[in-house]
Amino acid sequence: MEKSVNFEFRDLMEEMLQFDPVDVSAYSPLVLAYIGDCVYDLIIKSMVINQGNRQVQKLHRETSGYVQASAQSFMMRAMQEHLTEEEHAVYKRGRNAKSISPAKNQSITDYRRATGFEALVGYLYLKKQYERLLTLIKIGLESLKENQGEEDAGK
Repeated sequence: MEKSVNFEFRDLMEEMLQFDPVDVSAYSPLVLAYIGDCVYDLIIKSMVINQGNRQVQKLHRETSGYVQASAQSFMMRAMQEHLTEEEHAVYKRGRNAKSISPAKNQSITDYRRATGFEALVGYLYLKKQYERLLTLIKIGLESLKENQGEEDAGK
């Protein structure tokens, strides 16, 4: 059988770097959050640079507003009603995982919800459910932008 010419990025990585097959359910929620943090960071950085070439310091400032635990926590609240049972279970496993210490200047609640968010992102990425991953992130980002618009209007 001939291989498809249209590879997904992860498929290409697996082939070129000779990755072993992965059983996503075998990973701990903190491992899912570890890779999910990277995937989400790449999505946000891609979104920010797509808005135009700027100084790296300005790019970093804008990116940090999206990747901090409080923003991820807010996004997760908006996304929750759209999750399947399986996705909700992954989120809860990540949220309830015992991590070493919370991030500086973040509430425990936001930190745990953000860890659940990152675990879900990692899970969907490793399951190659890219469209679903981006759909959920888009829902979260839209709710974050709506909230920022309301805050700006209240000033």
